[in-house]
Amino acid sequence: MALSKRQSFVILSAASATVSIAAFPIQVLSAQPNPGGNGVQQMNILQAIFLGFVQGVTEFLPISSTAHLKVVPVALGWGDPGVAFTAIIQLGSIAAVLWYFWQDLTQIIKGAVKAIAQKDYDNYDFRLALGIILGTLPIILFGLLIKKFIPDFDNSPIRSVGAIAIASIIMSLLLGVAEQLGKRQRNFEKLTMNDGLLMGLAQALALIPGVSRSGSTLTEGLFMGLERETAARFSFLLGIPAITLAGLVELKDVIGADLGSAGIISLIAGVISAAIFSYIAIAGLLRFLKTRSTWIFIWYRLIFGVVILGAIGAGLLKNS
Repeated sequence: MALSKRQSFVILSAASATVSIAAFPIQVLSAQPNPGGNGVQQMNILQAIFLGFVQGVTEFLPISSTAHLKVVPVALGWGDPGVAFTAIIQLGSIAAVLWYFWQDLTQIIKGAVKAIAQKDYDNYDFRLALGIILGTLPIILFGLLIKKFIPDFDNSPIRSVGAIAIASIIMSLLLGVAEQLGKRQRNFEKLTMNDGLLMGLAQALALIPGVSRSGSTLTEGLFMGLERETAARFSFLLGIPAITLAGLVELKDVIGADLGSAGIISLIAGVISAAIFSYIAIAGLLRFLKTRSTWIFIWYRLIFGVVILGAIGAGLLKNS
């Protein structure tokens, strides 16, 4: 009997993850020292522009920008650019999402302020703004807990290339299930404060490298019965505070670092590149999800993870 798309996907996902880890358990699950650390790796202008392109394309697609910014430069022999570099060029992505959703944000803020003044707490804009605020709290809370109890989290095995690959495979499986089971019956006007909190909890999972903030929130949105485009749009709006805070927190590492004029110019080039390609990715994904499913991203994440695990097992890629 022929297998359905869903059955084939689940079987292939489980089998590929199991075989890869079982075949190379030491290489995959044992991280090597990470020289990149949480500092700022020196990148020339062309490298920074390219990494800005990687950041811009992957930040809002459900495929994990953190994973690609970690794996791609390492695979190219450039080394880990560092958490600070990664977080700072994310400021280009936040500029893009602010640019794209400026009218929506203006309407939400004005509507919420007016609702507060009139004590109209059933107002849609007020409830949506409150939902975004509530949805931002989980990632802040868990982020602070990680900083407090895992001070060397940036260099921990969970940020290793192998762990990122495993997270990518697991999230591809979850998104595949959400794509199959999601009812896709609710549009943007039917969002509630509870949706904000639930998607915020899903967003907090993105603190684990390789999960993807966009991917986890889109997956949760589909599980909640949102239309694909609605889930993506709300994910983008919900990500504005989280991405902004991450970039601003890491600015201290750059301020205290001796980058020189070349290093600063490279960072600026990376931010500008990330802004341009983020805007293109946002517009493209929303247009794509109006008529298409997320299966292209599901299969991409599965293949991405399996290839990385295979490269680690074959000794072609260091699990740093």
